[in-house]
Amino acid sequence: MALALLVPGGRGQLGRDLVAAAPRDGLVHAPSSAELDLTDAPAVTDAVAVFAATARDAGYRPVVVNAAAYTAVDAAETDVDRACAVNATGPANLAKSCREHNVPLLHVSTDYVFPGDGARPYEPTDETGPKSVYGRTKLDGEHRVLSTWDRSWIVRTAWVYGRHGNNFVKTMARLAGTNDTLSVVDDQVGSPTWSLDLANGLLELAAAVAAGGTPPRVLHATGAGETTWCGFARAIFTELGLDPARVHPCTTAEFPRPAPRPAYSVLSNKTWAAAGLTPLRDWRDALTAAVKANAVP
Repeated sequence: MALALLVPGGRGQLGRDLVAAAPRDGLVHAPSSAELDLTDAPAVTDAVAVFAATARDAGYRPVVVNAAAYTAVDAAETDVDRACAVNATGPANLAKSCREHNVPLLHVSTDYVFPGDGARPYEPTDETGPKSVYGRTKLDGEHRVLSTWDRSWIVRTAWVYGRHGNNFVKTMARLAGTNDTLSVVDDQVGSPTWSLDLANGLLELAAAVAAGGTPPRVLHATGAGETTWCGFARAIFTELGLDPARVHPCTTAEFPRPAPRPAYSVLSNKTWAAAGLTPLRDWRDALTAAVKANAVP
């Protein structure tokens, strides 16, 4: 039986790739955040009810994949109420409606739920401890989703880039055209993740839970391997046929931002693989593929 997907945040970076990667024999409804505001509880209730009924009447297995989020990390430090509404209250509304209509829910979260002071990849069961408003609101959203609906799953990811929206790869490509050299932070470590690879992973998980599977309720899905932002920038320059030596390392202290960044936020994908899901490819291979596919500038 084919899948029916409801993808809140469907016009964003990840949402658009979920639509592009979804099986052609399925049904996909991907409203933008303006079309479906998750903070509007009655609207969420109506949307999930209509989606579930339409999907089942047509013989599809419904799954909701929440790609909507407040991701302006620095702005969240002062826009606390809005960040909480979108990242915590909204997902809770969605989980409640999914519970009422018995629809599995996949909710995308972030590496920012961890303190970032570790020395090995974080496992899903490791103690959290976000240091930013963004991280705290995303963790609150995780807790609300998991406590509201027992057929919900959290998928944490990190350093996402792709064809749509604003992201680090696009920023580096743009700045390369206007600057002889760039200084990029070299003391923050993570795992770049192509949004299309993440979308394919989420679709595989959606198919598994729609068929009655019960993988662990918190999972990590990122590109394999790790690098720094400086290393990532140099790889981007290389893929674009530019001299990576134009990218110079700097420290976090030399590039202050309103929101603190995790110094080390590599996420372990062991639980994802142990659940029988296909690991996302190495971040460097994914970047090469993304550039070849014209998925980045």
